[in-house]
Amino acid sequence: MAQPGAGAAQPENSAARPEDSVAPASVAPDSAGQNSAAQNSAAQLAGSWTLDEARSEVRLKTRHTWGLLPLKGVFHQVSGRGTVTPDGAVTGVITVAAESVDTKNKRRDKHLRSADFFHVDNHPEFTFTVDSVTETGTNARINGRLTVRGTTRPASFDATVSRADGEVALDGELPVNRTDFGLNWNFIGIASAHSTIAVHAVFTRA
Repeated sequence: MAQPGAGAAQPENSAARPEDSVAPASVAPDSAGQNSAAQNSAAQLAGSWTLDEARSEVRLKTRHTWGLLPLKGVFHQVSGRGTVTPDGAVTGVITVAAESVDTKNKRRDKHLRSADFFHVDNHPEFTFTVDSVTETGTNARINGRLTVRGTTRPASFDATVSRADGEVALDGELPVNRTDFGLNWNFIGIASAHSTIAVHAVFTRA
């Protein structure tokens, strides 16, 4: 279901060098080009987007048996939406149905849904709310808030970005300490507090 003395003094009568006067102009074209590219990218992505539930996936990775064995699971019910403004501001939300957890062990899944962990009767969903996205080429920093079991904390992760006609895909991993969200059960230290949420999110035009 997380957020890393001045230069040497100049001589009193030093004369201005010719290259000093042209330095700003030499970097201006690059800066202008970068701004133009960012504006074009934002314009192309502007609008509303919907998570393609059939092609998106949220997975859970952790360890158990005192860290000796890996534990992997998947949440089968995921939904989401996003919005990009013409100036490039990104907001959105991904919602995961806590009850849909599947670790290929029915007894363990039942325990995860109980009040010891997710407490799905009172808190049926996890949400990640996107507050901003900083994109650099094919990489992006996703900044937002993760809500698990009624507790919300700042959370950020890095993702790779791929684009195709009419869709955008994000792939990233968010490290989480479950005790930050009140999931404190740990019989004789058998279960790790540290987990990773792996996200593959495909968004299409709404």
